[in-house]
Parts: sequence; C-alpha cells; structure tokens
Amino acid sequence: MSVVIQHSPKTTDTLENPVYRHLLNDYQRGFPLVSRPYQGIAQRLEQTETDLLEHVYDLQQAGIISRIGPVFKPHSIGASTLAAMSVPEAQLQQVAAIISAYPEVNHNYEREHFFNLWFVVTAENKNYLQQVLAQMEQETGFEILYLPMLKDYHIDLGFDLLSSHQEHGQDHKHQRKSFQGFPQDTVTDFPALDAQQTTALIQAVQVGLPLLSKPYAALANTLGLSEAQVLGTLQQWQRQGIIRRFGIIVRHRKLGYCANAMTVWNIPDKAVDDVANQLGSVPGITLCYQRPRRLPHWSYNLFCMIHGQDRNSVLTKIQHLIRQHDLMDIEHDILFSGRCFKQRGAIYRNSSRCA
Repeated sequence: MSVVIQHSPKTTDTLENPVYRHLLNDYQRGFPLVSRPYQGIAQRLEQTETDLLEHVYDLQQAGIISRIGPVFKPHSIGASTLAAMSVPEAQLQQVAAIISAYPEVNHNYEREHFFNLWFVVTAENKNYLQQVLAQMEQETGFEILYLPMLKDYHIDLGFDLLSSHQEHGQDHKHQRKSFQGFPQDTVTDFPALDAQQTTALIQAVQVGLPLLSKPYAALANTLGLSEAQVLGTLQQWQRQGIIRRFGIIVRHRKLGYCANAMTVWNIPDKAVDDVANQLGSVPGITLCYQRPRRLPHWSYNLFCMIHGQDRNSVLTKIQHLIRQHDLMDIEHDILFSGRCFKQRGAIYRNSSRCA
C-alpha cells in the first residue's frame, strides 16, 4: 500500500490537531503488535486506515516522528555507553561531525559544561564498543569520558502531550478514547529464530517499521521469515522486558521541548538507590540512572534528565526537587543541551570502520 503525502504539518500547529495529538501521545508505547496495526488505531481515531498512514507519513516528513519501533532495555541486546569530550569551542563543530559520522553513535549533543560534547555509542558487544571509543580518541585527538550505565531506575522518553491542552480546558471527543491498552492476538505457535535470524530482526526493527498497512508481514518477507515469527518474537521480547516499549518515537525538540537539562548528582554510594528511586518516580524526569564517577575529572554518579519547554520552568523544577528530597547539601550540576548534532534510534551492529 503506497502513501502519498497530502501536506506537511507545521510543528507549531501539530498538537492543535486532535488526531495528530492523540496519535503522537497515545501510541508512544503500546503500539499494536498485530497484523494490521494502523487499522485498529484508525478506528479509535475515527479515521480510515489510508488517512492514518498519510498522517504518519506527514509527521515523519515534518521530522516529528523519528520512527515507530522498539526501545530495547539497556544491555539486553548489546553494549552501550554515554560518553563525553571537552573540546575547544573553535573545534567543536568539526569534532562533532567526526563523532556523528560513526554509525554506532545515535545521540550527539552540545552541553553547557567543561565537558561540552556528549554522545551515546552502541555496539554488538563491549569489546567492539571499546574499539570504537579508542578509534574516536585517535581520530579526534581528545580523551573520552567513558560513562557506561551501572543501574537504571527510570528510563521512559515518553512525553505527555495532552496535559497542557486539558489544563487550558481544551477538549475533543478523541480525548475520551485515550489509549488504555490495545487488544492483540498473542502469537504462540511459531518456529523460534536462530541467532542469525534474531540479529537480522533486531537490525530491521530498530530503524523503524515500514509505513505499510501490514508492516510486520513486509519485514518478514524481507527477512525470509513468516509474519507469525516476527510478531511472535516481538511479543515475546516485550513480555520478557527485552523491549521496554514499542511505539512512536517522537523528536521532542520538534514538539517544543527545547529546554533539556541533564542534572547530575554526587550521591553517597549507600544512598544512591534510595535517592534514585525517589527521583525516578517524579513526573517530568524522563531518565534516571547511575553511572560511574571518573575522578578527578568527574565526581557525579546519578543522572536525571528533565525535559521542558523553557529554561526557567526546568530550573524551577530542579530547585523544587532539591528542597523536596533534601538535596541542598549534595553536590550537583545542571548541563543544559545546546546544539543537537545527531539524534536517531540506537543501532546495534558492527561497522567496517573498526574492522
């Protein structure tokens, strides 16, 4: 089924359109793992399947939807790390371009700090990951601050796109149908994938579903599998927690979340679990995880990501957190993001650059 673009929505107007708003809000998780997922969504949004596919295409073309697919649990299917460099401002653009050129890099941001270039590297395994980092250091001439995740307390880059409209008294008939879970036929009788087929499926779904009425069948055809194998395996991974969420991945900056602060804390080791569990449950904190200190250059071990629409509201929220959770005497820093040099989903695969 082909899709022809009708129009490209303006980013500022996207959430004013109730169909766009509910499509983006309600299906960031729980995207249907059924043969024709768009058909069921279309019925809930009182659209035709063809119209819905066109809406998704419009939003992809506008850069608002990054992809539709899985977010895998960290370290469940490979290795990844957060990394940082301290780069002179005059060289930052050039070095960032070198880092972004690596296919193993999915996020690459400027941040307001001595360590001003922050990026995420993913690979099939830890040894290969170390090779990539070593090559980056050699190619750029800058040392890398290597900060692998030790423990995650809350990771969910989903955004509530309805609350601001509800707060201002705006309503629409679709709001009463906000997503509460989508019935799916569990596939249980299918041939298990071998290692090669598993790797191929991971590589296929991590770049996003094809925009077709039967996307899982299309994937299956490409990989030489059956639709039941693709759906059954994805459902199984979701039940096992290997897939954290399956849904629409939005580009938050395109939706107005432009004041994004990585807040880092130097928490006494014995108190990390307690503090992290408290902060991880706070609405508005999208990420909360423990990473190693790298003394003497980096003393922080707890990371919280807070996304907001303006800088002052984020700073106010952080100050509230400090007071509410008795963190006044805890060393911390706030690293607001600047330029976004690269943002896409993680791809766990080897590259010929380090062969």
